[in-house]
Amino acid sequence: MENKTIVITGASSGAGKATALELAPGKVNLVLAARNETALLELADECRELGADVLVLPTDVCDRTAVLELAQKAFEWKGRIDVWVNNAGVLAAGTFEETPWETHQQVINTNLLGYMSGTHAVLPFFKLQGAGILINNISIGGYVPVPYGSAYTASKYALRGFFESIKGELSSWPEIHVVDLYPAFLDTPGIQHAANYTGKVLRNAPPVSDPKVVAEAVKASILRPVSNRYPGGASKLFKLGHALAPELMVKFTSLLMRGYFKSADAIAKTDGNIFNTVDYSMSTNGNARPRLSKRTRQRLTAGLVLLGVSLLAIKMLTGKKKLA
Repeated sequence: MENKTIVITGASSGAGKATALELAPGKVNLVLAARNETALLELADECRELGADVLVLPTDVCDRTAVLELAQKAFEWKGRIDVWVNNAGVLAAGTFEETPWETHQQVINTNLLGYMSGTHAVLPFFKLQGAGILINNISIGGYVPVPYGSAYTASKYALRGFFESIKGELSSWPEIHVVDLYPAFLDTPGIQHAANYTGKVLRNAPPVSDPKVVAEAVKASILRPVSNRYPGGASKLFKLGHALAPELMVKFTSLLMRGYFKSADAIAKTDGNIFNTVDYSMSTNGNARPRLSKRTRQRLTAGLVLLGVSLLAIKMLTGKKKLA
């Protein structure tokens, strides 16, 4: 880890901030990028105290010129870029037609085009060096749709396909690695920063993992790059459930969300941090609700495994009946 130059977008809070703090003790060179310069400067001080050298470059990933400058300045700082972490992302909640069209566009601009822009900017440096690691925090949303978050879902599904394509292109570059991370729900401030057109308070759905699981996955991916990782474990079960019974899972998720909206507290509609940064809740954790105890996580995992087995059995029986 020592002396590796690592760029992290969306580093001002949540999983990005947790990643910076996880990597800093390794005496790395951190390039911290996000829209909120004040939050980045505070994080930079923390990382320096932990042993890292830090460069702060305020960047909006929707600004193509800014992303190109981020890559160029990061390379010039230490003479190379070893790792690029695509992490900046936003969320907008609400029915598709009631969410402003401009908001849908901005979600795509940030979550999809922002990752594509970062990739487009850093790959020439990786190829110049003959090596590099590109890590993408995609989320299980790349496999499992989020009702009332349609643009978010569109961006995540598209990211999965995009990076699979890039992996194919880079197959002749054995020292350039692309690692996709698919965590489930994280206890980050992202839910508090989200654009919200539901008129109801948003909360993370259990099981909720500490964003540290993403930070640890990033570190593991630097030390041992693999194509895909599923931080927190629960995301593999969600992926399995959707693969076995996609329609059932989507209907069940939608039913749960509608039930929640009926009882949730009312709140004013907001654009959140979609178009501009915010100056509140810039920590690693959101603390929107208590994280699950170890026993509760075990029970939920057992329940999801049982659900997956049941769905597989139903699918197999249905297939036999059709053949008969």
